[in-house]
Amino acid sequence: MPFQRLAPLQPLKFDLRQARAFLFLAEDLHFGRAAERLFMSQPALSRSIRDLEEAVGVPLLERSTRRVRLTPAGAAFQAECRLALGHLGRAVRAAQDAASGAEGRLRVAYMDFAINGRLPAILQAFRDRHPRAVIDLQYMPTAQQQAALLEGRIDIGFVIGEFDSPKVVNLLVEQEEFVALLPESHRLATAEAVRVGDLATDPFVIGDEASFSAFRTRVFSLCHAAGFFPTIVQQASNTSGILGMVAAGVGVTLFSGSARNLRRAGVLVKPLADARETIPTFAAWVADHPSPVLQRFRETMMLNLQTSFVAAAPRARRS
Repeated sequence: MPFQRLAPLQPLKFDLRQARAFLFLAEDLHFGRAAERLFMSQPALSRSIRDLEEAVGVPLLERSTRRVRLTPAGAAFQAECRLALGHLGRAVRAAQDAASGAEGRLRVAYMDFAINGRLPAILQAFRDRHPRAVIDLQYMPTAQQQAALLEGRIDIGFVIGEFDSPKVVNLLVEQEEFVALLPESHRLATAEAVRVGDLATDPFVIGDEASFSAFRTRVFSLCHAAGFFPTIVQQASNTSGILGMVAAGVGVTLFSGSARNLRRAGVLVKPLADARETIPTFAAWVADHPSPVLQRFRETMMLNLQTSFVAAAPRARRS
């Protein structure tokens, strides 16, 4: 095939610094806070954004004395800028990996239920098949993973529920049932199973909004369906903190069945007799991500899921 030259690109009338400044401002919607994060003065940021709007040819922001918000054009520009800067970042890392002779680098984000569930087995299978690949693991709540995917800061995320975006592919990795976590001294300690409504008068411990926002919504929905809203007496930023407070008798909680893998002393894991909802963990990645190492990871992941399904099928038929 003869070599074909790329069509000449139209020169951009703005630079990457202006695009990055716009993304910070679009996230904060406050010139002062965005300027502080960018280590620049507020007047300089204002000039940069005005120059950017002039270069793009449309208003990107609506400004008033009380607030700043994105125009529809600004929202569209924000989404594409995230992807563009993410692709450039991946290009730099790909060049560095190629120069060092590495097989590739993969940035994987996870939330609590994924790392306590099937994800470790998937990671181990990938390391066995591709020992020269480098995996960067980062804990990140679901909502933060969604932004990080679109901004190109991670290559694949393991999130609660599907990421509803036309740019993203979702693959169901695991579905966990809800369980109740009780302290050993609880009045229902000897029960084989409990109902959500049985806990209506109990104090609850729960993950905080910053780390468990997606999961909290599901917990509150379960409680609402049972006719109550939980009395929250303590919150924690991670699974260890939640289990520790339950073990100490601070309260009860509803959690993922992955808690069975943790075997925390002082904590009883009870099935919920009336909860039909499940907690789905999805792997999510940007559809047009060009990374070869991500492709190899997806192949390993799907093979691992197929093997797990076949192994679990006879047990499911016997139940």
